Amino acid sequence: MSSTTTAPTPTGRPAINPWIVAAAVVVPTFMEVLDTTIANVALRYIAGGLSASVNDSEWVITSYLAANATILPISGWLSARLGRRNYFLISIAIFTIASGLCGMATSLEQLILFRVIQGLAGGGLQPSSQGILIDTFPPEKQGAAMTMFAIAGLIAPVVGPTLGGYLTVFYEWRWIFYINIPIGALGCLFCYMVVDDPPYLKQTRAELRRRPLNFDYLGLGLLVLAVSCWEILLSKGQEWDWYADPTWRAQTMAIVFAVSLIALIIHELRIPDPVVNFRPLADRNFAACSLIVFCVYGVLYASSTSLPGLLQTLFGYDAYASGLVLSPSGIGSVLMLLVAGFLMGRGTDARWLIVAGLLLMAAGSYWMAVMNLEISPLQVIWPRVVTFMGISLIFAPLTVAAFQGVPEKMRGAAVGLFALLRNEGGSVGTSVAKTFEERREQFHSARVGEFLDPLNPQVQEFLDQGQAAFLTETGDPAASRLLSVQALADLREQQAASLAYFDDFWFFAVLSLSLVVLVFFMRRSVAEKGAHIGAE
Repeated sequence: MSSTTTAPTPTGRPAINPWIVAAAVVVPTFMEVLDTTIANVALRYIAGGLSASVNDSEWVITSYLAANATILPISGWLSARLGRRNYFLISIAIFTIASGLCGMATSLEQLILFRVIQGLAGGGLQPSSQGILIDTFPPEKQGAAMTMFAIAGLIAPVVGPTLGGYLTVFYEWRWIFYINIPIGALGCLFCYMVVDDPPYLKQTRAELRRRPLNFDYLGLGLLVLAVSCWEILLSKGQEWDWYADPTWRAQTMAIVFAVSLIALIIHELRIPDPVVNFRPLADRNFAACSLIVFCVYGVLYASSTSLPGLLQTLFGYDAYASGLVLSPSGIGSVLMLLVAGFLMGRGTDARWLIVAGLLLMAAGSYWMAVMNLEISPLQVIWPRVVTFMGISLIFAPLTVAAFQGVPEKMRGAAVGLFALLRNEGGSVGTSVAKTFEERREQFHSARVGEFLDPLNPQVQEFLDQGQAAFLTETGDPAASRLLSVQALADLREQQAASLAYFDDFWFFAVLSLSLVVLVFFMRRSVAEKGAHIGAE
C-alpha cells in the first residue's frame, strides 16, 4: 500500500484505502464463521460442565445455525433501513456481548438462549462485509477483494476445530466463547473508523425514511418457521430415524417446512417489498453460482466433520490431534486464494477457474475415498490439501460471477440470499454426510458379515489363533473363545465403519464433478476495468 488515503472517485468510493477497509471487515467475519465450527469438538465437555446429555448439547450448534440462517435473508432489508454501516457495527457489538454471555452460562438453557442471540447478530456480518467489499473496490479489483473475504469464509472452518480442541483440552470450553471478546471489541472500533456507506445506500435509506414502515411480517414469520423446522430436521433427523419415526416428529417437521417454504416463495414474489427477495435468482449466473456454492459448502463442512470422525473413532486421535491433521489444508487454501485473486485481476474468465476448482475438489475427495486403515497422518493430509485448494480456487471467481448480473439496488438482497444458501449448504452437507455414513456402515456390516460363517476356514483359523492368544492371558478356554469371537466382531465393525467413511468421500467426489455441468450455463465473467456488469 503506497498510502492510506486516496482521492474520492465519482462513484463515491471511500477516501480510506480499500485494503484497510477490507482488513477491517474481514476480522469480524472470520470470528463469526469460526463460531460455526469451533464448538463442534467441545460438545461433550459442554455437556459435562453443564450437567446435560451429549444429545441435548447438540442444540448449542443447532440453535446457532437456525438463528444465523433466519437473519441472513433479511440482512439486506435491515441494511437498507438502518444503514449498512450501522447494521454492521450493531451486529459486531451484539455478537461480542453474546459471546461473553455464552461463556458465563450456568445451564444449557442459558447457553442455548445466548447462542440464539449470537447467531442472530452474527448472521448480518457475512453479507454486510461482502457487500462492503464489493462496493469499496472497483470492478477490476473485486476478484482480489473476494480473496480477502474467502480467507474468512474458508480458513475459519479449518481453524475452528483445531482452535476449539486446543482451548478445550488445555484450558476450558468457556474460552471458545471468551476469545471473541477482545477480537470483537477491536473489530468494532476499527470498522467504526474506516467503514462508510456508498451514496446509493444513503439515498435508498433516505427514500425509505420518507415512506411509512411497511414491514413484511407474514414473510418473516414464514421464514422463521421454515428455517427452524429445516435446521431441527437436519440436526435430529438421523436420531429420529427420519421418515420412519414412530412419533411423527421428523415427518411433521418436513411437512411444516415444505408448506412454509412454498407459501414463503409465493408470498414474496407477489409483494413489491419482500423480506426475502428471490428475484435475483432470475439471473442465470446468480442461480448457477448459488447452487454451486450450496454444494461446495456442503462438501466443505461435511468433509470437515467426516474426517475428524474417522480419525477419532478408528485411529484413536483426540480432538486436538485430529485438528492438527486438518490444519495444513489452510496453508494450501491461502496460497490458492492468492492465485485466484491474481488470475481474476489479470482478466481470467471466472468460469474456467470454477471448473478447475471443482476438478481439484473431485480429485482430492476421490484420493481420500481409495484410502484404507493402514494410512499414516501424512497420507490423510495431502488429499485434504488438494480438496481445499479446489474450494479456495472456486470461492473468489464464484462470488464475482454471481453478482455481475445483479442490479445494484438488488445487490443487498442478493448478498443475503447468497449467504443463506452458502450457510445452509454447510448444514445440509453435515447432515447428509452423517446419515450417509451411518446407513452405509449398516450396509457394509451386513455385507462383510456374509463371509464370516463357521464353515469359512479363514474364520476358523482366526478364531483358533485368537483363542490361543487369549488363553495365555486368561487361562480360561471358554472365555478365550468368546474373546476371539468378540475380536472378530470388532474387526468387522471397524472395517464396515471405515468403508462407510470412505463412501462419504466417494460421494463428495461425484457431487463435485457433476457441478461442472452448471458452469456451462453461465455467462462469461471477467473482472475487467471499465467492464459493464452483466455483460455477455
